[in-house]
Amino acid sequence: MKKIFTVLFLMMVLTACGSNSTNKDFNSDTTNLETTKKNTNSEEMTEHNYQFTGESEHWEAVYFYEGTELWGENNEQTTHSSKDSYELVLKYKGALKELSSMKNLEYTYETATSSGTKTEAYKEPPSEKVFTIRGGSENGAIIGEGEVIKVNVKWADSEESFQLHNKAK
Repeated sequence: MKKIFTVLFLMMVLTACGSNSTNKDFNSDTTNLETTKKNTNSEEMTEHNYQFTGESEHWEAVYFYEGTELWGENNEQTTHSSKDSYELVLKYKGALKELSSMKNLEYTYETATSSGTKTEAYKEPPSEKVFTIRGGSENGAIIGEGEVIKVNVKWADSEESFQLHNKAK
């Protein structure tokens, strides 16, 4: 059992080390996947890989989600563990110079089981119009492929809210 968790942990670490959000094409057509596999210990592993997208008048966003569930048995009792990671990439649709007077940016996301907020303060105008928040958890709830993710963005004296939906749905 320890070997399986070690292998899963190494896979997650290597996957995280190998991904670079700057290499992700904002409009890429990543396939949404949910796969289930059985290993030699009669454990069942389900992988969830989804991409949720949406936009408002001034912003567009992509929420990349990867989750793994491991089901097994220990002393005739069913066991379950999970691990997930996400990356929310928010992009301003206008010209960068339109953000030159922006002093603060706050963006939030909300799923059925989790939420996150990031606030950035600027003494100088931002040098990019793409903003990212990342995270993950262990043994938390897994996001479903039909989830609707709510995004809210506050900048300058403006605010917009919109929803992200699974591209495959």
